[in-house]
Amino acid sequence: MGNQCLAKLFSTHIGIDLGTANCLVYVRDHGIVLNEPSFVAIKKATHEVIAVGNDAKRMWGKFPAGLEGKRPLQDGVIADFEVTEDMLRIFIQKALRSVPWNKRILHPRVLVAVPSGITEVGNRAVKDSAKRAGAGEVILVEEPMAAAVGVGLPVADPTGSMIVDIGGGTTEVAVISLSGIVSSKSVNVGGDELEKAITQYMKKVYNLNIGPQMAEEIKIKLGSVYPVKDEERMDVRGLDLACRMPKYVNISAAEIRQALQEPVTSIIEAVRGTLDLCPPDVAADLLTRGIMLAGGGALLCGLDKLLTEEIGMPVFVSEDPLNAVVKGTGVMLQEDNIWSN
Repeated sequence: MGNQCLAKLFSTHIGIDLGTANCLVYVRDHGIVLNEPSFVAIKKATHEVIAVGNDAKRMWGKFPAGLEGKRPLQDGVIADFEVTEDMLRIFIQKALRSVPWNKRILHPRVLVAVPSGITEVGNRAVKDSAKRAGAGEVILVEEPMAAAVGVGLPVADPTGSMIVDIGGGTTEVAVISLSGIVSSKSVNVGGDELEKAITQYMKKVYNLNIGPQMAEEIKIKLGSVYPVKDEERMDVRGLDLACRMPKYVNISAAEIRQALQEPVTSIIEAVRGTLDLCPPDVAADLLTRGIMLAGGGALLCGLDKLLTEEIGMPVFVSEDPLNAVVKGTGVMLQEDNIWSN
């Protein structure tokens, strides 16, 4: 028993936000040590991984013959097990470089945040992939719980707290009380769907085919859901579908707001659906405590104002929405009782 306690005390503890768009890694006592895109570049013939993370994303949309890009996670779950293992292995190895060599262990304890709507099969897939990537003991935590902890909501209190975590592949909505999820919804709408909506709009209105990097750039620069003064415009480059020649068009933020209407409506309906399932006493708490937004989608201009109008309660954007989930795993890593005996 003494040896087991010592092993837990001196083990490397890692928290992972295994996101569809980005993977973030937190090492206990060292903070966030890795934040890279969940992208992998491989050779088609041999499936050999040649680049991961930032290096792979720089190649995105520009691969020569013989190479292809993979996003091994789709809608928050593993779509390609082998590639996910390779990606996780490389990310874990990179993370361990932040730990002094004399304190590293071969198989670190790993806490992984997963979508609340994931199936048991999906849970096993995440655990198996993490273990084959080099992890020792692996436990899972639901993403909305990790996000709520990461933004500082009082999840252990006997009062209701509501979190909306808008990631790359999913939006996780949850009402939390007494360290448990009272009601929740998980929908396959996130940053990816916003970019797809922009891509489809450009094809439909301008007959212009744009690449994934351009769609992301449009989302970041012009993406909004609420009118603002002095709205920006930008030049968009792509391929004319009629003449198959490169061209550019100038578009406005108002146009992109129109393009994003459908996926944003799905997020609003997920919030409504979660509130519908909420017990009256907990719902009453939310009238004064409001709703907290986290994840990259929380940065969508005007989303807090739109939700306030549509839902009828105060909505706030967390201080560091992009890192909410991984910060939550970091807080949980300080509690040794999360690990099995």
